[in-house]
Amino acid sequence: MQNINAFKELLRSPQKVVIVPHQNPDADALGSALGLALYLKKQQHEVQVISPTDYPEFLHWMKGHEDVLIYCEPSQKKKSEQCLAAASVIICVDFCSLNRIDKLENPVREANAIKVIIDHHYGKEDFADIEFWDTASAATCELLYQLIKDLGYRNLIDGDMAECLYAGVMTDTGSFRHPNTTQHVHEVVADLIALGADISKVSKLVYDNNSVDRLRFIGYALSQKLVIMEEYRTAYFAITAEDLRKFKSRQGDTEGLVNYALSIKGISMAAIIIDRTDVVKLSFRSVGDFAVNDLAAKHFEGGGHKNAAGGVSRLPLEETLQKFLKLLPEYKEQLHHNHLKQKALQ
Repeated sequence: MQNINAFKELLRSPQKVVIVPHQNPDADALGSALGLALYLKKQQHEVQVISPTDYPEFLHWMKGHEDVLIYCEPSQKKKSEQCLAAASVIICVDFCSLNRIDKLENPVREANAIKVIIDHHYGKEDFADIEFWDTASAATCELLYQLIKDLGYRNLIDGDMAECLYAGVMTDTGSFRHPNTTQHVHEVVADLIALGADISKVSKLVYDNNSVDRLRFIGYALSQKLVIMEEYRTAYFAITAEDLRKFKSRQGDTEGLVNYALSIKGISMAAIIIDRTDVVKLSFRSVGDFAVNDLAAKHFEGGGHKNAAGGVSRLPLEETLQKFLKLLPEYKEQLHHNHLKQKALQ
């Protein structure tokens, strides 16, 4: 694995380490951050995880969650900046461009610490001194497992660490349904089970831990907000700020909704467009060869994976929606061809 000797030498003596996941961390981002923190603490390093923003309540079970600093919280900003200033090493997990960490971008960029990337996304920015970057990996947690193993410390992965890593692999492969689910993914998961991961518990905590408000919101979105455009093999949701308020939406409540649209027979691309008041967030999903990361990067300041990407818009929700809809004719032929190809494979 690239840079492994440099990383091993860097950690030969105790370091002050800050670990940073991307904004709005998902299970792969938080799982890799907390799993890595648990590993480094066993190696006698001083470790602090700093998240740019808060994350869903259904991830609060992860070991070490209670010690995470949330940079956007006014009461935790100063301490976060003090930790970054004192750090000798900053490890960035599940992102590879500093614009993915919101207002933490400048503090991290300007820090004197040695910077490390552990990530599997496209669009890498050259800011790190050491990189473990592999876009062929299904999840950053898969990559982190392999890194710890290659360092010779598989024996330090306990049940708590294994569950953090399993959660990231499980979610980033769509519960092992996405095309990124390789033989190696299953081998990694098998070993995480052997190391103590309770996969039934993790699955229940992540997927079967809904509030009544979230279930009602999903029902409302499916019945009132789902739009299907058969001509373009596309389905989408446009969610207003009022929709979120009406159902007391919390961090993570919209996660996974876009997959319902993608599950419709004959759909090649799905999108969810959400008014977050300060900015409009977009998430895209696709099947087959249609690359939503290209669309997100070209038109919505975003990126990600071929079949799962995100972006932002500074325009109001309705203008953002119209911009998206006006793009569809440009991609009509690709979407139709992708549909025919997927149909032929069935």
